[in-house]
Amino acid sequence: MRVVLLGTGSADGLPNPWCDCATCVDQQPRGRRAPTSALVDGRLQLDSGPEAPGQAARLGHSLAGLEVIAIGHAHHDHCDPAFTLYRSWVAPQPLTVIGPAPVMASLRPWLTDIGIEFDLREVTAGDVVEASGYRFTVLAANHSAFGEAVLYLVDDGERRLLYATDTGLLPASTLAALAGTRLDAVLLEETFGTLTGLTSEHLHLATFAQTLAALREVGAVTDDTQVVAVHLGHGNPPLAELEAELARCGARVHPDGTVLEL
Repeated sequence: MRVVLLGTGSADGLPNPWCDCATCVDQQPRGRRAPTSALVDGRLQLDSGPEAPGQAARLGHSLAGLEVIAIGHAHHDHCDPAFTLYRSWVAPQPLTVIGPAPVMASLRPWLTDIGIEFDLREVTAGDVVEASGYRFTVLAANHSAFGEAVLYLVDDGERRLLYATDTGLLPASTLAALAGTRLDAVLLEETFGTLTGLTSEHLHLATFAQTLAALREVGAVTDDTQVVAVHLGHGNPPLAELEAELARCGARVHPDGTVLEL
């Protein structure tokens, strides 16, 4: 399994264009972190916000071979229905899209207008679906986006990737579903950094570490698991300090465009 980090930033990206805090100033010369999205094996895309297609092109990755998109929730930075239109101009063949009910509701008007049939797979937490050689276990997120938000365990028969954004502390049902599943990689959101006392539907550094500890306790994360913090907002400290904080709990941070070979 080959995972390209198309974006590793929060909804506003990093740096936030309206901000000159220490973290945004530190990130500016390093290049922008686009909103979080990932490309797996050139066939699967995880989340598709408005910047994702352009980000893929900037990083030198074609989406022409895309067969399935799995979208976790209906917030705009994760689900921009316009991708259906842009794709229809060049590729009329069906594309499978997996997502909870609010995602499907946002997509259907666009598909009616362009007159192309997409294979829409509406899912809810607890479902297991197969598409394009992948097995998706749909997991509950501690997040709400016009209704249900979900996370995905992606299994290609050899490797297992947990894509976990956006969420607060994982629900008990999600930890139970992952118990005993040895993960090869985890892309885990860490939105707020040192900011606490905000919404419980995102993680900060302390709850990120708490989440990893819980995943280790159920046997899902081991010393061999690649743990990458994504969905990074400017509540995080500058990069050097962030790297040190994440290393304490066995996680890393990578720039957009990084390729993980599992």
